[in-house]
Amino acid sequence: MKPRTSFGQRTLGGEYFLSDEIFQLERERIFHRSWLLAGHVSQLGTPGSFFLFELDRESVMVVRGTDGEIRAFHNLCRHRGTRLCGDPTGVLGKAIQCPYHAWTYGLDGALRAAPNMGDVSGFDKGDWSLLPVALAEWQGLLFVNLAADPVPFAEALPGLAGKFAEWHLPELRSVFQSVYEVEANWKLFFHNYSECYHCPGVHPHLNKLTPYRNTENDLDEGPVLGGPMWMTDPEGSMTIGGARCAVPFPGLTPEQAARVYYYTVFPSAFLSFLPDYVLVHRAQSLGVGRTRILCDWYFHPDAIAGPGFDPQPAIDFWDLTNRQDWDLCANAYKGVASNAWQPGPYSELESQLAAFDRQYLRALDPERPGLAIRRRA
Repeated sequence: MKPRTSFGQRTLGGEYFLSDEIFQLERERIFHRSWLLAGHVSQLGTPGSFFLFELDRESVMVVRGTDGEIRAFHNLCRHRGTRLCGDPTGVLGKAIQCPYHAWTYGLDGALRAAPNMGDVSGFDKGDWSLLPVALAEWQGLLFVNLAADPVPFAEALPGLAGKFAEWHLPELRSVFQSVYEVEANWKLFFHNYSECYHCPGVHPHLNKLTPYRNTENDLDEGPVLGGPMWMTDPEGSMTIGGARCAVPFPGLTPEQAARVYYYTVFPSAFLSFLPDYVLVHRAQSLGVGRTRILCDWYFHPDAIAGPGFDPQPAIDFWDLTNRQDWDLCANAYKGVASNAWQPGPYSELESQLAAFDRQYLRALDPERPGLAIRRRA
């Protein structure tokens, strides 16, 4: 499919990367209302296991219950607001107990015990369960939404419907995670991931494996954007040596096994589907000019258990590529911070960036998607 043209669209103005006012609007209208990638089901292998998802002042516990169900709750006691879990991951056992006054909750969030509250007039444990957070699972990936009444997941991210089952993502396991913190606005990372215009000069090894014009987009509008790239070696993969780290996923067609599929999921993730593994980036906006990226390499347990399994060529390849890209993002952020910066024109190779900007502006102000706020001096 030919990429949708950018129709002369220009890049976002500098205020969208620098303005504290716009940053606060993003928190309110985008991050606190969107489905955000929080983790993977493999992180919750046993009842009582949990991990935390945090955004600004909010902390969310994602917990597997004794019934096997995964739920999400605000990480606070209903008594005095104390944080219930301080560690980022762990196993709770059969209950969640507040460290302050020992109020105790079941893994389903129900209040089970509240010492010395029995004589309080009108007190009913049934009224004081943990506060739930909306949670959705898609292909083993867990998303949370902090809105009080969120748009249903399938309606919010329709581009994911029916896709990527052949990669068996719910069964996969992360073999390695890298965490990067970069001095750049979060949108620059989505821009960088969404084009290979820069690949010949910046990523010569990547460009050798997937030439920058070997691409098409099957999703070119909306909150999920992307498409496949053809590999030079149809029996290879994206690794330092160009060879696969594992056998291809068994459900892939020969065409799928010869491609890499790259997608952005607005506003928190990049998903890369390769013939032998899946790469997942989570983008966390920490401030107007600081972003954390968590990168996980997922393989099938059968591949992990196989003789001679070695994911290091894939890890080394993407760690090198990531660092090259993050340097670009940090450098671009310094440039758009200049008072001399004026929005530049997108090329046909950057149609996905133009589509991202349209989605971003719709989310920032649905009534006025062309919103522009005067940059502060």
